[in-house]
Order: sequence, then C-alpha cells, then structure tokens
Amino acid sequence: MNIVVLDGFTLNPGDLSWDALHTLGSVRVYDRTPEEEIVSRAAGADIVLTNKTPLSRDTLADLPKLQYIGVLATGYNIVDTQAAAERDIVVSNIPSYGTDSVAQYVFALLLELCHRVQRHSDAVHQGEWERSSDFCFTKSPLTELAGKTMGIIGLGRIGWRTARIAQAFGMQVLAAGSGRTPLTSEEGVQRVTLDQLLSRSDVVSLHCPLTPETTRLINAATLGAMKPSAFLINTSRGGLIAEQDLADALRAGTIAGAALDVLSAEPPDADNPLLRAPNCIITPHIAWATLEARRRLMDTAVDNVRCFLQGKPANVVNRGQ
Repeated sequence: MNIVVLDGFTLNPGDLSWDALHTLGSVRVYDRTPEEEIVSRAAGADIVLTNKTPLSRDTLADLPKLQYIGVLATGYNIVDTQAAAERDIVVSNIPSYGTDSVAQYVFALLLELCHRVQRHSDAVHQGEWERSSDFCFTKSPLTELAGKTMGIIGLGRIGWRTARIAQAFGMQVLAAGSGRTPLTSEEGVQRVTLDQLLSRSDVVSLHCPLTPETTRLINAATLGAMKPSAFLINTSRGGLIAEQDLADALRAGTIAGAALDVLSAEPPDADNPLLRAPNCIITPHIAWATLEARRRLMDTAVDNVRCFLQGKPANVVNRGQ
C-alpha cells in the first residue's frame, strides 16, 4: 500500500515517530502541501492522511487509486465526504484524543484572564517590583473562581471534562446546546436554555461544533445578553464567533474579556479585528497540541489505517453517504 501524509508537521514536528505507519506500507511524509501540489504528491496513493490540507471533489476525481482518507483531527470538513463516498473512499477521523488537554487549556486561558500572570511577571522583570513602595502590587483586577458560574455551550466529551474541572474550582456549572430547549439536569450540571446561560454565567466556554446553526452563534445580540463582568473562552471553532461583534463588545465593555485559541481564518488575516481588541487573549490553536494528545492522535491514526487494511474500518465519518 502506498501511503502519503500531506501535512504531518503539526502532528509530528519531530518529537514523535512515523515508524508504526511505515510497518503498514510504503510511506511518504510531507510537512506541508500547497493546494496546487496535492494531486502530484498524492498521485498513486492508496491511502492519504491529512490534517488541514483540503481534499475537494475535484481533487478526489484526480486520485483514481485512492481508497482511504485518514483525517488527523476530529473535524473533517476539509474532506468532501459525499464525493468520497460516491467513489467508495473510506474517510475516518480521530474522535477523541485531546479531551484532557483541551479542557486543561480552557483553564489556562481562564486563569490568565483572572490573574494576568504574564502581565505581572513582565512588570517584575521590568523592575516595577524593585521600585514598589509596597510588598506587592497589581496591574489588573484579580478574580476568584470559587462561587462563580461557568456556562458551557456544547456538552460533549470536552465540555463534560471542562465542567468537572470547573466544579473542582468550586464553580457552579450551567450547560446548553446551541438551541433554545432546556434539558434535564444531571451530575451537578444544570441544563438551561442558551438565553439563561448567557445571562447567568460569569464565564462562557464554547465547545460546540461549527454547523450552519452555530456559525456566528456569539454575535452582538448574544454578547449583549452576557454580564458586563463575564469572560468568553473559545477552544472550539473560530467561526462560532462574529469577530467584529466581539471586538466591538470588548471595546465597549459589553463583556470583561475574551480568550481564544481559534479564529475564523487560521493563520489570521492581518486585518482581523480581534488582533487589536482590548482584553483579548489569542493563542495559535494549540489547545490540542500537548505531546500526550499528539501521541494518542498518532496511535489512533495508525490504528485506523490498520483497521482499514484488515477490512474493518474504524471511526468512519462518511458511512451511509
């Protein structure tokens, strides 16, 4: 079997090994693949692994030998799964590898909003503590999480893990889907409508998939329903947020702050309004990227290929299309 990895660098920048994949066939790994080189690099491949390199209907038509596409992520919108199904190409993803890492990162972002650790460390290194008349000083208000309310939109694996960590901090947890229907409460998490969640939460954390219904879910109207003291966290998909609306809300003080690990375009355009918005922490889509999570991703990706070769494909996302 000829196996081509189109964009392996983000999964394995050098601290993991492709050796297990090499046992399953003849493997070529590219760190990155420009769109204009996809067909030439994947020509002759039976199996293609991709993270963010798109495989469109037209591209698939130019790859007649292709039998299997392994997406090196949970989201698989970069593959035309319908076109793949029409050509009997199996598409699989990695459904669960970064749950603990992403939930942990939610609180890395939230604690930075609460304490501005880097801002205070920078001030110390710049000599402000040496010059201080007091034994301590603060550069911003500090916030305690105990007794506060976290609202989680999208209660899947990562949402549930985030809820458990919030409870360990002494927070009350509300949960809602992207719709308006309340569900029953369970395990200390109160299910509420989206409107109730927005109005009652001190922290809103996004964990829902990007669909036509959730695109720009956070917009001027929903931001206006939040507390002026509230924080917004997004480790899910950048398209959940109307970015100009959020930038305007941060400038107006409609909410107190935002911390985002994802944007609508990645890398961002230079004119993205959030890059210049106040009280807005942005990191480069790294919540998933711990060594431990990437190792699990690699192991599952190889297992997916092995299962396909054994005639028992796993984690198939285009079955029935």
